[in-house]
Amino acid sequence: MINNKAFYTFFKIIIPSALCLSSVFAEDDYKMPPKAIADLVDAPVTPGISLSPDKKHILILERSSLPSIKELSQPELRLAGLRINPKTNGRSRASSYKAIIIKNINSGKEKKVKGIANDARVLSVIWSPNGKQIAITVINDDRINLYLADIKNARAKQLTDKPLNTIYGSPVYWLGDSKGLIVKTVIENRGDVPELNTIPTGPILQENLGKVSPARTYQDLLANPHDEDLLEYYMTAQVYYVGIKGKIKKIGKPGIIRKAEPSPDGDYILLETIHRPYSYLVPIYRFPILVQILSSNGKVVHTLRDIPLAESIPIGRDAVITGPRSFGWRSDVGSTVYYVSALDQGDPNIDTPYRDELFSLSSPFSSTNEKSLIKLDLRYSSVMWGDKNNALIRTRRWKER
Repeated sequence: MINNKAFYTFFKIIIPSALCLSSVFAEDDYKMPPKAIADLVDAPVTPGISLSPDKKHILILERSSLPSIKELSQPELRLAGLRINPKTNGRSRASSYKAIIIKNINSGKEKKVKGIANDARVLSVIWSPNGKQIAITVINDDRINLYLADIKNARAKQLTDKPLNTIYGSPVYWLGDSKGLIVKTVIENRGDVPELNTIPTGPILQENLGKVSPARTYQDLLANPHDEDLLEYYMTAQVYYVGIKGKIKKIGKPGIIRKAEPSPDGDYILLETIHRPYSYLVPIYRFPILVQILSSNGKVVHTLRDIPLAESIPIGRDAVITGPRSFGWRSDVGSTVYYVSALDQGDPNIDTPYRDELFSLSSPFSSTNEKSLIKLDLRYSSVMWGDKNNALIRTRRWKER
């Protein structure tokens, strides 16, 4: 028998609440807050600033205060420590700009860059070395395109119809003469997205080789062969040379390209390609990497190193792989590579007077042209090249808590 008082209380509290909920769910549109709150949330945020190489202009990069519902509802894949938007073949929820303004430093005059759709989002803006143009990567609905804008007329035009692959590493590099760019694009005719086969072809094996090694915990790692197939499908890219007048030329073979950086004189390309075996224990930056120097037409000139899979680096924050690492071009000379090698087996717990040694290798690339530049008592972090034989080197030392 139902207690009348209890039933009346239930009817009085629950039924009106249910009616209220039904009215909420019946609405088709989002509810807007009062204007004062909306104005506060939508208040302009501090724009980004970029100074031209010739110190004559500044780019003012306007940002949106909040991402749109359209951006937040984009699909997302989590693979090898990366978060990928499979719709655009770029990073998931990447920060972007809504407008570019060119400001002349001397006169103070401003011009807004035109030629980009109002609903498009600007991912990045890169100055040409001579400061006369800017390369712009733009998200247009389901692809990322390369635009070029001239500083004089502030008008952008799409440079190539090939969509960029911006998932990992820089997708665009200017050549030193400002007459062209090296870009990474989505490969042509790659077919349909790999489907998940629910019938396993065999067990997933992880072998213990008898080594004791500390291991950190990472998120979004590969978990199965289907993840590996998806990683290769979305990350495989083709390198192209693209001239500022639209000329395009394929360079090398497709692969999971981490870096395709031209030398300052434009004669060579430093290429880093990620390859199998992949790992289910560490993110992509610890996967095997083949480091090569290519000629401007894509021919392999020299192999610097094939870095092996790094699953057993010591646990310390200052721990690194053994052997050469951190390859790049010296910006103060035409075609000289620099790199770093650990002097402590990559283990910060080893007591040694020097941690790292910085080397350079000039053209023609052979061991006889290798030169030691400096030994560092702290771990190498980065380098900024000045005039010849001058550089600013940053080091680091982590303290574990």
